[in-house]
Amino acid sequence: MASRTLRTLPFMEVQMANTYLLLYSGGNMPANEAEQKKVMDAWNSWFAKHGEAITDGGNPFTAKAKTIGSDGKVTDGAFAAATGYTLIKADSLDNAVEIAKGCPVLIGGAKVAVYETFDAMAAMAGSKQ
Repeated sequence: MASRTLRTLPFMEVQMANTYLLLYSGGNMPANEAEQKKVMDAWNSWFAKHGEAITDGGNPFTAKAKTIGSDGKVTDGAFAAATGYTLIKADSLDNAVEIAKGCPVLIGGAKVAVYETFDAMAAMAGSKQ
């Protein structure tokens, strides 16, 4: 998988990591044991189909969250309605979206946002040269 370069400022280029965050929002847990088995089988199939592309299978989030503002103030709850995540590798955002389209979290009615990430540490190291 070839990495890409993103020019963030006129003097800085950032190596794209080809890592994408699938951020889940909403959805429902299976209502009974049969539905739970169906969903677990779908997750196992999805993981098997995409193998090494899935770098972190992720986890669902609980409702417990805190938000820290730029002023340091801490409030109860999250600033976004995220319910879980998965990290994947893909050649492009479009390819990541194709992988995400088959994500079993969609079975329960959730939505999936696909975010491209970049290697911030490499960018910082590159700016010091």
